[in-house]
Amino acid sequence: MHGGIGQSNLKCYPSNKIQPDMDPSFDQQKPGRSEEASGNVEAQSEENGIGCFGYILIFFSFLLVLVTFPVSIWSCIKIVQEYERAVIFRLGRVRSGAKGPGIFWILPCTDDFCRVDLRTVSFAVPPQEVLTKDSVTIMVDAVVFHRVISPIITVVKVDNANQATQMLAQTTLRNMLGTKSLTEILIDREEMADQMGKILYDATKEWGIKVERVEIRDVKLPSSLQRAMAAEAEAAREARAKVVAAEGEMNASRALREAAVIMSDSPAALQLRYLQTLSHISAEKNSTVIFPIPVEFLSLLSRN
Repeated sequence: MHGGIGQSNLKCYPSNKIQPDMDPSFDQQKPGRSEEASGNVEAQSEENGIGCFGYILIFFSFLLVLVTFPVSIWSCIKIVQEYERAVIFRLGRVRSGAKGPGIFWILPCTDDFCRVDLRTVSFAVPPQEVLTKDSVTIMVDAVVFHRVISPIITVVKVDNANQATQMLAQTTLRNMLGTKSLTEILIDREEMADQMGKILYDATKEWGIKVERVEIRDVKLPSSLQRAMAAEAEAAREARAKVVAAEGEMNASRALREAAVIMSDSPAALQLRYLQTLSHISAEKNSTVIFPIPVEFLSLLSRN
């Protein structure tokens, strides 16, 4: 009989007592808080009456252990690891205090137990196709980290707490992203992850689960939207390049005007600039023929 619940997928978290109203500011380093409330739940379950027939069954079970000792000891001794706790059911009622780590005893035929894993569990939220506030369809996935803080509540109140947390995370992600625009989703990812973590914790603390961290892993945009955003970015870059080029032309024209004023005041400067240009042209390896003309001759032609 003890193998029925022990073979289930549930894994219990360490706690000897559990508070019915879990403190939202639960401290990981002080698990004793959650354990106190669990003891109250267990004590009430046991005190609500096993009945005379139940006590008779317990007596005969204990007698059976004594008669078959020491063979029966192998079915009575159970061991749980440091990261596990055992929630024991006696005649279908939860016994006070989750047991472990180490060795604990159960009575054959009357006791069942369930192992609960206390370690942090992570799961990936499948990519969710969401319509944002500004009518853009995107695919978003996330990662959620959670652990059990109340083994007895997790076992008694929820059927497969891990699966329930995963389904709740999917629904919460879809509902939250539907209220955000695409720009907000791309920019405020950390803030959205914190908000989602608070929503999940408020919902799962009644199940003895604490959501420790939520991370939005990836945001996938449709290919058509990616092309449109790329074209928009390219057009913006071209516009900025044209503005920079126009500013450069304006600055160059101002510099040329200032140079012309200076050269008009000094004809020798114009002659030197003319010779420098000829030297630059003659340095290139081509068949260009240069006929130097005195600058004074050009000035005479311009007067005519």
